[in-house]
Amino acid sequence: MSTFATSAPIDEFAITIEQVEDYEFKVRFDKPQFDEYRLDEPAPMGHDSAPNAARVLSAAIGNCLSASLLFCARKAKVPLGPIRTEVRTQVLRNDRGRLRIGKIEVRIDPGIPDAQKHKALRCLDLFEDYCVVTQSVRQGIEVQVTVEGIDHGARDQKSATEPGGPGL
Repeated sequence: MSTFATSAPIDEFAITIEQVEDYEFKVRFDKPQFDEYRLDEPAPMGHDSAPNAARVLSAAIGNCLSASLLFCARKAKVPLGPIRTEVRTQVLRNDRGRLRIGKIEVRIDPGIPDAQKHKALRCLDLFEDYCVVTQSVRQGIEVQVTVEGIDHGARDQKSATEPGGPGL
């Protein structure tokens, strides 16, 4: 459950994801100038032909933090070199044996000149709080799922003797 205060949405967007083959999917974004994006699962499920969703989430967190630090540094008039960010993501199994992202470590090298490091200290206290993606993941995002054509009531009507029924 989300810990966000309730407010009217500031922005809303929709993307479309279509299966290409097996576990490979094509992502279409809501803006025509954005290229299509491919996703695939690693072997043995997929063909490992494109990043999977966990890698895209890791990239989103790293990108958001890097952009937030850049924004803060520019506001503080702190010159930066090219920013280089490394995101290490650990995948583990939960107590039910399901794969989950267990930990994400982000290391940002903003290339701050030594003479400017004192000016950048304030950004260390601020930039993470302005990163939309990282803070949303940390706080938990409400996700509502609907599977078209499948009624939850049908699951409840399975007999106790059917495989997968309540008699398990």
